Amino acid sequence: MIVETQFQKTLREAVSVSESLLALESALETAGAWCVEALRAGGKVLACGNGGSGADAQHFTAELMGRYVNDRPALAAVALTADTTLLTAVGNDYGYDQVFARQVRGLGKAGDILIVFTSSGNSPNVLRALEAARELGLRSIAFLGRRGGQAKDLADCVLLVPHAVTARIQEAHQFLLHALMDRIEAAL
Repeated sequence: MIVETQFQKTLREAVSVSESLLALESALETAGAWCVEALRAGGKVLACGNGGSGADAQHFTAELMGRYVNDRPALAAVALTADTTLLTAVGNDYGYDQVFARQVRGLGKAGDILIVFTSSGNSPNVLRALEAARELGLRSIAFLGRRGGQAKDLADCVLLVPHAVTARIQEAHQFLLHALMDRIEAAL
């Protein structure tokens, strides 16, 4: 009898999740087209999330502002997770559920893109950001996990990884953000 090690089980799960991403190709194409349209029109991408998802938001905006594969001009992007002074001031004065929405209202304009990363889809600060984006006319793209939570109904374009383990969801989000960058960089 061959016993599967924890490493083998985790790798098998990761491969299975990766294979399931084929179902998201159409939504990813839509997300890419929207980002390209916004950036070509002089708009910007705002991104947010909490914890590891916040790191994904910063990773994505770094790829846009810096470089991904090719040398090219910087693309306008802001990680709403990056300014600790702002996050703590807004959190203290307005509540932690407003830390991203306040920034969307201050920085966003119709035609911009809001990208959120949340494995649960239920983080109150991410939900408030999606609501603010809708009020201001920003398109929203949500990288979600599990069943999508409340964010699934608030986002305009959903990239849902239907898995229960946060680590597998975040690994898939990393792949998807790179696949999105492939589309953006190829077009711009």
